Amino acid sequence: MYRTILLPLENSSADKTILRHIENLARVHGSRLLLMHVADGWVARNYDRLVLRESEEMKSDRAYLEQVCADLRAKGFEVDYHLAHGEPADEIIRLVKDRQVDLIAMSTHGHGLVKDWFFGSVARAVRHSVSVPVLLLKTSD
Repeated sequence: MYRTILLPLENSSADKTILRHIENLARVHGSRLLLMHVADGWVARNYDRLVLRESEEMKSDRAYLEQVCADLRAKGFEVDYHLAHGEPADEIIRLVKDRQVDLIAMSTHGHGLVKDWFFGSVARAVRHSVSVPVLLLKTSD
């Protein structure tokens, strides 16, 4: 049912929660995992337009994704990653369309209705813009 599961990661402790939760689901369905992180610092947001070199933030994010991939491969999962740069919701939506994703599994911080409305919510933007199921797991971070 879920051939490819997209996991947008934050490079934070919240990632452990969603990864732990999704491992069992992926194992049951024989799912391929696609990890992604969206670097959103100044260099990342202007990377293509100004033809910049990767920042230390982007290098650190890539190393993080590679390490998480290696850990998951050691557990027997088929896994790949994508490091994007720019606006997180836009990049997640773009990857869903480009990679035949069957499920998006992401963490949410559950700030509450007012904060989500005021500050914007990646999870809200994603779930209203894609046609695949979105699994949201609230974290305490």
